[in-house]
Amino acid sequence: MSVPNPYCPDCKGKGRLIGVKDELAEARKCHCIPPCPRCNDTGRLLVEMDGARRVARCRCQMLPDRLSVFNTARIPGRHRDSTFETYRTDLPGVKAGYDYALSWCRAFRPGLANRGLVLFGQVGRGKTHLLAATMHYLVFEKGVQVRFIEFSHLLSELKAGFEQGRGTSRTMNALANVEVLAIDELGKGRNTDFEISVVDELISRRYNGVRTTLATTNYAPGRGRGIATANLSQPKHQPSLVDRVGERVYSRLTEMVDFRPVLGEDFRGRAGRVRHGAPRPA
Repeated sequence: MSVPNPYCPDCKGKGRLIGVKDELAEARKCHCIPPCPRCNDTGRLLVEMDGARRVARCRCQMLPDRLSVFNTARIPGRHRDSTFETYRTDLPGVKAGYDYALSWCRAFRPGLANRGLVLFGQVGRGKTHLLAATMHYLVFEKGVQVRFIEFSHLLSELKAGFEQGRGTSRTMNALANVEVLAIDELGKGRNTDFEISVVDELISRRYNGVRTTLATTNYAPGRGRGIATANLSQPKHQPSLVDRVGERVYSRLTEMVDFRPVLGEDFRGRAGRVRHGAPRPA
């Protein structure tokens, strides 16, 4: 089995290069991997089994297989490099969320029932980075079929299906049946009946199918506050997750996932301050 060059300056010894195509992350095999000496890159071997010669799949195809799985995950291009290695654990308050997400990945057992994970916290704390990092890990370390969906994009896709006469079953079936589904920005939107029905159907189907679900949200778990939408003038009176997704969905989530906070300061705000510098004194 051919292996990547551990000193390759492009892939850093991982054997894969990740770029962007049509706004999505796309992976390909690095040029540093030589042809497989066992199968000459055909992917097929003749082996002796039960006294007969049979065609078997060469182990060198594990990386191409996982590259293919990654390319169907639909991870946004912005997060092509969002891995656990690139997460800023040196910033105040962020280490706990990082540690829990990484521990969850290491404990994941492919093909078995696994409890999911919801990362919650204020905007700009790196929740989506951790979600994408989890996708990278599951694909390349464990070969798991995953799918990433941003909630508002899902709504747009479903509405487009209605307008084009395709319906919603194809999209919802794919999301309901994938081994691990990652929902970014759960609870985002205008909280319309249509949005609530989409969340209800998706979570209910994954609950009944005992599928693993991951998510990020800006809304904290806990008791409902009776506030459907945020009031920016009163930051202490904000909706909870149950207010945004409804009692039925929230009840099922509590059986399906663990809720973990992602704390720290605003990554985006910090990046802006670094780029532009401190304001000049008056």
